Order: sequence, then C-alpha cells, then structure tokens
Amino acid sequence: MAEWHLRPGQLSLSELRHLLGGRVRLCIDAAAWPAVEASAAIVARAAAADTPAYGINTGFGKLAKTHIARTDLQQLQLNLVRSHSVGTGVLLDDATVRLILALKAASLARGVSGVRPIVIESLLALYNTGVLPCVPSQGSVGASGDLAPLAHLTLALIGEGEVRVDGVVMPAAEGLARAGLQPLQLAAKEGLALLNGTQVSTALAIRALIEAEDVFAAAVVCGAMSVDAARGSDAPFDARIHAVRGQPGQIDVSEAYRRLLEGSEIRRSHLLNDDRVQDPYSLRCQPQVMGACLDLIRNAARTLLIEANAVTDNPLAFAGADVDEVLSGGNFHAEPVAFAADTLALAIAEIGALSERRIALLIDSALSGLPPFLTQDAGLHSGFMMAHVTAAALASENKSMAHPASVDSLPTSANQEDHVSMATFAARRLLPMCANTRRIVAIELLTAAQGIDFHAPLTTAEALHAVYLNLRERVSFLREDRVLAVDIAAAEQLLASEALTPMVAELLPSWRPE
Repeated sequence: MAEWHLRPGQLSLSELRHLLGGRVRLCIDAAAWPAVEASAAIVARAAAADTPAYGINTGFGKLAKTHIARTDLQQLQLNLVRSHSVGTGVLLDDATVRLILALKAASLARGVSGVRPIVIESLLALYNTGVLPCVPSQGSVGASGDLAPLAHLTLALIGEGEVRVDGVVMPAAEGLARAGLQPLQLAAKEGLALLNGTQVSTALAIRALIEAEDVFAAAVVCGAMSVDAARGSDAPFDARIHAVRGQPGQIDVSEAYRRLLEGSEIRRSHLLNDDRVQDPYSLRCQPQVMGACLDLIRNAARTLLIEANAVTDNPLAFAGADVDEVLSGGNFHAEPVAFAADTLALAIAEIGALSERRIALLIDSALSGLPPFLTQDAGLHSGFMMAHVTAAALASENKSMAHPASVDSLPTSANQEDHVSMATFAARRLLPMCANTRRIVAIELLTAAQGIDFHAPLTTAEALHAVYLNLRERVSFLREDRVLAVDIAAAEQLLASEALTPMVAELLPSWRPE
C-alpha cells in the first residue's frame, strides 16, 4: 500500500477525495513534528503549574472555574471522553470516519493543540489498519466542536466503545488487539483536543461536496440532452448573452451547454422552420440556474478546504519568544461549515428542482411536441407518467431538507454555549439530498433518451450521443409499459459511477477545485 504524507495545513481537495477510499497508508510529514513536540511541552508545563489553564487543570464548559488536582489530570481527560460519549442514531459510514481520522490527525499536527506525537500516530494507526471507530451520527450542535461524535471516535483510541473492521462491529479493545495496537493513555488536555473540533461536520460536508459535484455534472449533461429531446434552441447559450451579465458560473456553464450541443442533427433539422420564439425557462435558463449552483458549490469548496486545514480545538498552545501562552478561543464554532452546508443544500435542491421541471416538460406533449408521456400508444400505456411523480416527490423532499440549519440555535451547557451552529446536521442531511437529486436526474436521463429516440434517424450531438449509447446498453427504448423502477435504478447506477463527470471536467477545467 502506498504511503501518503499528510502536510498539515496544506491538504488539497483532490487529496481529501483520495483519502476517502482508504487505499493509502497515512503518515505525517516529518517537518510537522517539532512544532507538535513544542506545543505538548507547553501543555505539560501548564499542567505542572498552579495557574489555572482551561481544560488542562480545570473543569470544562460551565465548570471551567473548578480547579483539578495534578493527581487527577489523567482521570479528568478520561472522564471527559466517557461523559461526552452520548451520541445516538445510525453510525457514520466507513469513508466518512476515515476522513474524520485524517482531518483530526492533520489538525492536531499543526502543532498548537498541545498533544503528544503518540496521539496523532494513534489516529493514523486506526486509519491505516482499518480499525474504524463506531461513531453515531446524531448528538452534535456544531458549537464546542463535534463533541459527542468525536468522543465516540476517541473512545476507540482508549480501547473503549466499539469499532468496525471490514464491516464487522466489535468491542474496541478486541479490534485494537487484532491490529496489534495498544489503547492510548491520555495525558493532560489530550481528551479535550480530540473532542474539540469541527472535523465531523467538515468531513460530512466534504463528502457531500464531492457527491454534489458529480450530481451537478450529470445534470448539465442530461439538461443538454433534454434540450435536444424537446427540440429546444441553443441560442440562449450564446456567449454574448452571458458575458454582459458577468456571473462567472453562468459564463462557464453556458460554454458547457454550447459544446455539448455542438453538431446536433436534431437542432439543425428545425433551425429554419421552428415557429417557437422562446423555450420554457427549464431549458432556456439552464446557464443562469446551474451557473448560480456552480458558484455556490465553488464557494462551499473554498470554505470547506480552509476548514479541513484548520485548527479548531480549544485552548491552543502558542510558543513565544519570551513567554509561552495557552489561549482560550472559539475556533470550534462551526458557523463557516454550517453556512457552506446550507448553501450546498440550496444548490443540490435547485439542481433537482430544475431537472424535475424538464421531465415535466418532456412528458407534456403540448410543450415538447413529443407523444404524451413519451409513449407511442398513450392511454393503453402510461409511459413515464409515474416516473415524473417519483421525480416530483424527490424534489419536494429536497425542498423541505433545504431549509437552512444555521439559522437555528439552541443554547446548551447551562447557557455557557449560548449560540450554536447546527453544522453537523446541516452537513449530515446533504448526502440524502444528493441521492434524491441523482435519482431525479436519472429519470431525466431516461426521458431525454426516450425523446431523442422519437427524432430518429436524426441524432443528437456527438458528446451526448455517447451518453445516450451508454444508457441504451443498460436500458432499452420504452415501447410498452414495464417496471420502470428497474430502469431508474440502472440509470442511477450509471450516474453514480461518475461516468459523466469527466465529460464536464473536460469542458470546464476549473469547475472542480483541487
């Protein structure tokens, strides 16, 4: 297995995408260790002193004024981990847990969290051996860090709680022993450093960002196919229209539509004898809507990459020229992640909403000029009538889930934590939203291909024809009613394989930040 050197503070999105798969052996770049050791020494000196230092020799949250005896400092950290392990709900999947481990290790390796090197090495050992902590998905408000889920992550380090190895859940002590790992003995501040931080909400949001990028790419391609299926015009994609508005995403996406539709025989056939003046918005305004979605995706990517490289625990240990300082702040507040997740939710919902409108257009013979419900014998056969109902149900579900989570705040910890971000839920809902939108786009792919078939022997543009043929290898033309759930699943599987993503990446080299 290849060795992958994490450079704390310099992680890239392409690197994070790669780390989700767990196909590498992680280690920390050697240049990071001196700072880690220096910050650990600062905390050790603070723990040995009588001066109160939050989280090192005091209680936590509302109990910060309670001094803890030196003889109890190890027990303090152990108690913290156990008391904060209050998560509930389904467990986070393996890929997300791997990313959390990598993000937490890289953050602690920035060298201001005051943990010993062994803490970071223990996190990497879990990643490298595939001993993945069982982390419940619910229980964090995204304010004092993702306390509950990170507590469950930390339980595995100390040999408590449960882990999952190759999909099998077992006691953490057993999982560590099988991998030849020893439970970690926490020193002063180390439990708090492990529990504080936004790594869970950030990992969830990054996973969804990657999914959203692929769903966006699929929707652009399928939207272009729908233009041809409905015998729509490519004039609205003219570069001059978008240049005078100046929105960057819109300009980029319009170019993608132009290039995808280039050379279409279907378009050429009705160029001179089409009496329609304008197409419906779901066709004509794709660059405006999808371009705005692309801008949100890009902005979220920038925020989440910064957060992936950030130090978000508390307090932090800074070495000074004359005096070392342990400073208490609030980097654990996940508002940036919450905002990024909320904007991603809007983009994901809108991608699906626009796709649903194109499906509705294609099955409506008055708008599309195609047979009713895209079937040759409407009445005897219902065609894609109910497939559109499924798309509408999914789009409606996404609209409910797109309500901003960040506008909610429920004070906790006896009002010490009196404003919270709700970032963890904001990020956690995104993957189900992506799945909904992918299924909507899969239905659009089926209907667009069906519409294109009705224009035979004329063919769509070369790039889109390749997609059409790819689908037709899996799903045949709908001549009479059959169980369309099978077709939808096949189309969704095609989209989930990311088969359309390279096509859009080639058309828009800068659309997916690295």
